[in-house]
Amino acid sequence: MERSRSLVPLAILLGAIAMMSDAFAPLANTHHVNLHQKDASHIKVHMAKSKSATKRKNSSQSNVSSLKGFGAPSSAATASSGVSIDRSKSALAFYDYIAANGGESNLKRVGLGEFPLPGTDLNIRGVVALQDIRKGDPIIEIPYEMALDFGRQSVDPTLPATSFLQMYCQWKSGQDIKAGVATLRSQYIGDYFAMLPAYQSVDCLGSTDFFSDEALEMLQSPLVKEETLLRRDLVKARYERDIETMAAMSSNLYRWGEDGFATFSHLQWATWLITSRVLTVQARESDTGATVPHRLFIPLIDMCNHDRDSPHILSGRAEPGGMLKVMAGKDVQSGDAIDISYGGGVEGNDRFIQDYGFLDSGGSKERAGGTAVAEAYRLVAKKLLDLGKKTINSMGRLSIEDQKRSLEALKATTISEDEALLASDKVIKCDERAALVYRIGIKKAIQELTD
Repeated sequence: MERSRSLVPLAILLGAIAMMSDAFAPLANTHHVNLHQKDASHIKVHMAKSKSATKRKNSSQSNVSSLKGFGAPSSAATASSGVSIDRSKSALAFYDYIAANGGESNLKRVGLGEFPLPGTDLNIRGVVALQDIRKGDPIIEIPYEMALDFGRQSVDPTLPATSFLQMYCQWKSGQDIKAGVATLRSQYIGDYFAMLPAYQSVDCLGSTDFFSDEALEMLQSPLVKEETLLRRDLVKARYERDIETMAAMSSNLYRWGEDGFATFSHLQWATWLITSRVLTVQARESDTGATVPHRLFIPLIDMCNHDRDSPHILSGRAEPGGMLKVMAGKDVQSGDAIDISYGGGVEGNDRFIQDYGFLDSGGSKERAGGTAVAEAYRLVAKKLLDLGKKTINSMGRLSIEDQKRSLEALKATTISEDEALLASDKVIKCDERAALVYRIGIKKAIQELTD
């Protein structure tokens, strides 16, 4: 599954909370987040997906075994681990949505929690265990009928984004939701939509999709810049061809509340939601019997944060009556974060900063070992240096020409110059600071691999 989680501002620290990538195990993460950051002090960067960063609140202690029976007036109850359980109005409506659609058993095992972010006064939203769960047992089980199935996976995310945007506009405008991509049997789908990162929220701004031209240049990565600009062109073409045309034909299509109609910027946001949040799940074609990957939004599962070293397993099939699951890869204790690995463990920060809007500063094992350079940077460096088969990921091997110009671009400044600039008052915009952090990480990884 990919993952995207609620993006927390990469703007608040050099950390990696991330969201999901490519194929349910057959579920894979296409989006995907890591709440546990190392360097929380020296950078404000946009963080990613199912995480909303909020100021830490004091909450009363509560022995939470399930989400039932909350009743205290405060918006959060704190488990014995110190994680605050989210029982805000929107969260409680979301729990009701889960329960009404065959997922009530999940609410005894997990809920949404706010995790303290080390080195800051912020909390980050993710999924938390409400009871002990044994290795091999299900952590989350979501009926396929509750998922939004956007059909076959393809290289163009703007098509499913257009379908999603139409549904979202129907909900936002108070219309009945009619899904063109699947029959929606789920009740209260709007209570799920309300939990997604909002349009123009800080959650999405960590992605290069929303970087200024100056910030794209500061990445010193011509390949990331070119892919970002190509995706913008795809969004523009899709908007002009489909949304603008259809909105002109019907006043009810793509209406954005009372504010008029969805714009190019709205489709850009919807496209980011697809790239950061969908999970790729195998489905069997009814006519041919062939197994093909489908792109799904899977409520609750898509709110798990990213940990490259997570042992938990995504499983399930996109078929009526099926269950989409996160299975425990190790014993889980009440209060533990339920994280999953975005991108199958083979994607680097070139993908994370584009698709999810965060930088992965290391998995739980890396952090425990005190690794100097995160694997997510090493993977990019290995690709640029063409260091063996391990450089192969979703992008494949680079051509010699792409390797040369990528390495040449990074020579424009030194690591010490970049670090001095980051520490100065000269760069204050979040996207530009994120670009600096990215290029410093890549340069350090190259240095480590070539020394």
